[in-house]
Amino acid sequence: MTSSSAIRDILVAGLHNTHALEMEALQIMNRQVERLQNYPELEQALRAHIHETEQQRQRLEEAMSELQTSPSTIKQAIFGLMGNVAAVAHTPAKDEILKNMFANHAFENYEVAAYKALIVMAEAAGYSKITGFQQSLREEEAMAQKMKDMVEPITRKYISLEQRETTASH
Repeated sequence: MTSSSAIRDILVAGLHNTHALEMEALQIMNRQVERLQNYPELEQALRAHIHETEQQRQRLEEAMSELQTSPSTIKQAIFGLMGNVAAVAHTPAKDEILKNMFANHAFENYEVAAYKALIVMAEAAGYSKITGFQQSLREEEAMAQKMKDMVEPITRKYISLEQRETTASH
């Protein structure tokens, strides 16, 4: 295997991994927004990011198409299952909203790292159309910041709702 084909293979694996990660993110966010009656600010942020994530998925698929590859159905299935499991894992917990906030904050930072690595891979492979990946990185960084900024107010709201004996978990 030549050095350039090895680098291309690394980029293709990175595209497959990041695409599967975005599919997992969609599963998680779609399940969460179904259960956020008491937290409209979080629901609004997730719904906006679902739209961004759909665009990110499309950018990744366009890059794969240009490289004459397609999403990995195995990775999609595994990450999709993981997304569904993650989305329902916190459901029975009384403090579901807090657990979801912690997970969202961590997941968004994971995606930031994935896009940073994908950009390096694309540059190494000589892939010239990395502006879409840079846009996705900026969107993930903004969402990671938004999740970070929401941890304290959501926690305060959760405490307030619990004190009033309201269903605070979602």
